[in-house]
Amino acid sequence: MRQNSGCAGCMAWLRGCCGVNSVRKKRHIFGAVRFGMEGNMRKNIYRRLREESPVPRLAFYIGLTIELLMVMIDKSNYINPIEGYLFRLTFLLFACKLLLTRYERHEWALIFVMEAVGFVSYRVTGANDIIRVVTFVAACKGMPLKEVLKYTFYVTLAGCLVIVALSVTGIYGDISLTQAFGHESLEDTVYIGEEATPETRYTLGMGHPNALSCMFFMLAALGVYVWFDRMKWYSYLFLMLLNVGVYLLTRSKTSMLITAAFLLGACLFTFAKSLGKMTVFYVCGLLVFLLCIAFSVDAAVCAERVREAKWNEFFYLNPGDNEHIVMLGRIDRHISGRIVSLTDSANNDGMIQTWSAFSCENNMNYYFDMGWVKVFYRYGVIPGILYVAANLLLLWRIWRRRDACGLTLFVMFAVYTVVEAHLISVYIGRNYLLMMLGCEAALPKNGKS
Repeated sequence: MRQNSGCAGCMAWLRGCCGVNSVRKKRHIFGAVRFGMEGNMRKNIYRRLREESPVPRLAFYIGLTIELLMVMIDKSNYINPIEGYLFRLTFLLFACKLLLTRYERHEWALIFVMEAVGFVSYRVTGANDIIRVVTFVAACKGMPLKEVLKYTFYVTLAGCLVIVALSVTGIYGDISLTQAFGHESLEDTVYIGEEATPETRYTLGMGHPNALSCMFFMLAALGVYVWFDRMKWYSYLFLMLLNVGVYLLTRSKTSMLITAAFLLGACLFTFAKSLGKMTVFYVCGLLVFLLCIAFSVDAAVCAERVREAKWNEFFYLNPGDNEHIVMLGRIDRHISGRIVSLTDSANNDGMIQTWSAFSCENNMNYYFDMGWVKVFYRYGVIPGILYVAANLLLLWRIWRRRDACGLTLFVMFAVYTVVEAHLISVYIGRNYLLMMLGCEAALPKNGKS
C-alpha cells in the first residue's frame, strides 16, 4: 500500500511539473510574440515618421530659419544675447532630421568619423562649430537643393530689406559710418605716422559698408544660381547696375569686383551653354581653387617677411628679400594690407606658426579677414584639410552634373574667401556651399531632384 501511494505521488508530482513547464513555455512564447509585435510597431512608427510625416522637413526648415535669422541679426547693430542657446536649439533640430533620415552604412560611418573630429575639436577649443556643421550637412540629405536654396534666398532677402528699411526710416540702425577705413598706404599711416583720413560710407543698417556689399554679392550669386535657367541679358544688366550702385554707396572694391566677375561668368555660360559642358573649364576652376589655398598658406608663412620687406623698401629703397616676397608685397597693397595684418598681434596670430592640428582655445577670439587662413588657424590643420577635401568633393559633383553656374559660384566663393572670412563663420546660414554639399548627396547622377 505504501509503495503504491508513493508511486501515485510521484506521478502526480511529474504531472504538476509538466503542467508548470507547459504554462511557462506558453508564457515565454506569448512574451516573445508580444515583444516582436511591439518591435514591429516601433519600426512602423519610426518608418512613418521618417517617410510619411512632415516632422523631418519641419525640423529642418525651423532650424534653417533660425540659422538664417541669426545671420541677419549678426549683420545688424543688434547684439543677440541668446545666440548660444539658439545654436543648441538648431543643433537639436538638425539632429532630429538626421535621426529621421535613411543613410547607407558607409554614410553612417562617414558621419561618425566627422562627428568624432568635431568632438575632438570641441574638447580642445571649446567650440562646437564642427559638430554643428557636420550635423547640418548630414541633415540636408533628402532635401531638394533648389528648394532649400530658394527658401534661403527669400528669407535672407527679406531680412536684409527689413534691416535697410529700419535704417532708412530712422527706427533702428545707422544709415552711414564715418571713420578711417584704412585705404591709405601703409607707409603713410604706419611708417610716417600720418593720421588716416576719415570718410563717410553707407551701411544702411548693416553695421559696416563691407557687410552691405558682401550681402549684395551673396544674394546676387544665390539668386542667379537658383534661377539660372531663366536668366536673360537684361537680368544681368540690372544686377550689374545694382552692383555699381552698391559700390558707390560702400566703396568696397573687393565685393564689387567679385560680383562683377561672377555675373560675367554666369552670363557667359547662359549664352554659350556648350562651354558649360567642356571639362577644361572645370579643370581651370580646380586650379583656381588650389591656387587660392596655396596663396593663403604662402601668405601665412611669409607675412612677417613681407612686412619687413615693405619697411626696408620704404626707408632704404631696397626690400632686402627675394622677388617672391616683393611680389607678395605688391599683391598685399591691392588687398588692403591683409597679408601684413597677420602680424598685427604680439603672437602674429594667423601666421603658420600659430596653427596646430586642432587649434586651441586662444585662437577662438582673434579675428582677421583672410578666410582660408582663418580655417586653419581657428579650427586646426586637420579640420582645415577635411574642409578643403569637402570642397573638392563638391567641385567633382559639379563637374559630373556639368553645373556651369555652380562652377562659377564655387570659384568666386573660393576667391572671395582669400580676402574675406564671411563664409568661415559660426553662422551656418552664411555658407551656401554647405547646403549644396549636403543636398547634392541626395541627388541622382542626372542632377534632377
